[in-house]
Parts: sequence; C-alpha cells; structure tokens
Amino acid sequence: MNTLYYDRFDSPIGALTVAVDQVGVRHILFAENRHDAKGREHWQRDPDAVAEPRRQLLEYLRGQRQHFTLTLAPVGTAFQLQVWHTLAQIPFGATWSYRQLAERIGRPTATRAVGAANGRNPLPIVLPCHRVIGNNGALTGFGGGLPTKAALLKLEGVASEGERVADLFA
Repeated sequence: MNTLYYDRFDSPIGALTVAVDQVGVRHILFAENRHDAKGREHWQRDPDAVAEPRRQLLEYLRGQRQHFTLTLAPVGTAFQLQVWHTLAQIPFGATWSYRQLAERIGRPTATRAVGAANGRNPLPIVLPCHRVIGNNGALTGFGGGLPTKAALLKLEGVASEGERVADLFA
C-alpha cells in the first residue's frame, strides 16, 4: 500500500486536508465530512508533498483560478470513477442536475446511484460535485455542508434561487 502524505491548512471555507501519494491527489477533505477517508491514522504529515494542490485550491478559493492542473488519483468502483470523471466536464460557473449527470454517463435512470457516487467523491472542489444540484434547481447534499456548497457556487457566479447563500468568503 502506498504511503499517503497530507497537510491540513486554513482556507476561506474552513480547514482543508489534502492527501497525495506518488500517483497523485487522493483526497480533499473538509473540516467535517459526511464520509471520512479510510486509513487516515496511517497518513504522514508532509506539507511540502501537498504544496501544489494547496496552492491551486487556495488560488481557486481566492477567485484567481478556474481550472486545476493536478494529477488526480481517486479510488472507487468503475461506476464511481465514471461519475467522478464526468464531474470534471461541468464548466466553471455552470450547474448540472443529477439527471443531467446520469444522462451524460449514459444511465438516465440512475439518478440515485449518481447521487450516491457524487456523495462519495474523494476530491471535492477539484472534481466539482458542488456544481450538481437537484432536478428542481435546489441545492442538495454536499459532503462539506450546504453553506459551503452555496459559497463555492457563489464564488463561481452561480446565483442560487430561493436559497440564502452564506458568504463564507467575508
């Protein structure tokens, strides 16, 4: 098993933890997560190992970056990987519904499965699961919490109808 190196750092949306190995970025975690990463007790802290992902995430969160150029190495089932790969196709400042995401992967009736895979995304922000919204346009489920999802969408210029958007960037 590969050693994962990590660092936890402050950001405009709260503390983030990034874990990498020699293959690429494996995890991005919020201060609180619906699904925690397994084996964290074996990770080794090494701020230098995550310097580039940290820099790019902070640039994004400061409004200075719209695209990431990181080597990503998420681990999941074939279906999850297909969903996560497709998340990367959602443009900055745009949103897709779970139905649209299911249609994009050729499984139009799999919206619940798509939602479950989206919820297990180990690389939020970079694989922009925050850009996936309910079929009715409402903000729904996000591992980092709905206020964080709303703040990320606001950063990207997405107006959220009927939702009070928290300004976590103040």
